[in-house]
Amino acid sequence: MSAALAASSIADDSVLLRHDADGVATLTLNRPQARNALSMALMKALQDALDAIREDPSVRVVILRGAGPAFCAGHDLKEMRADPSRAATEAVFRTCARLMLSITRLPQPVIAQVNGIATAAGCQLVATCDLAICAEDARFATPGVQIGLFCSTPMVALSRAMSRKAALEMLLVGEPVDAREALRIGLVNRVVSAAELDGAVAAMAEKIAGKARQVVAIGKAAFGRQIEMGLEEAYGYAAEVMTRNMMMADAHEGIDAFIGKRPPRWEP
Repeated sequence: MSAALAASSIADDSVLLRHDADGVATLTLNRPQARNALSMALMKALQDALDAIREDPSVRVVILRGAGPAFCAGHDLKEMRADPSRAATEAVFRTCARLMLSITRLPQPVIAQVNGIATAAGCQLVATCDLAICAEDARFATPGVQIGLFCSTPMVALSRAMSRKAALEMLLVGEPVDAREALRIGLVNRVVSAAELDGAVAAMAEKIAGKARQVVAIGKAAFGRQIEMGLEEAYGYAAEVMTRNMMMADAHEGIDAFIGKRPPRWEP
């Protein structure tokens, strides 16, 4: 276990570990024996952590990772089969949908740090995160079609993270894609060796954490909204966002620092 995890502010027997340092909150899915499958308990713990982070101005970036040899194997199918009622099934997918929306709507950028497999809802998590960096041994799949359960909720995230044909191929075929293919189709941003994964993600998080917090938040929110608009509406909306951004103290400071050839001093 790394020093960061050993210093976690959540007990090591929890299904979720959290460690904060230098404006970065690292959330670790901690069910390695189940390949970090999304049980109801894990989804609720992750939701609670995101709700807390949303209100915490000291957190500028979030890293989402998995303990052990896998990132996330999707929903906990054993748990779901233990109670196959419609009410229980609806609760699982409702909880998952809220969780994915919370990641998308979180003011802070979320980076997926992917090792091993990311399948079904685990692949959905990767596609939902703002950025993703994976190890060379990572594998991604939406294999539900092979067991009679089309990955319809992962489809929402995949279809927004990559091209239509690439998403449909993953969904219809259900076979894994390797890290290089995931990079080619736009599911991840970078591929690095397993030894370099921690450092590459930390470096990315540090770069983002050094930017103006409110400016990053307004930019992330605007990106999510404009991508669903028509071209003319998107330009009108983006112009309004840039006007609001230009009125912010951090914009004044950043421009003055650029003109004065000095480092900017962002608001906390």
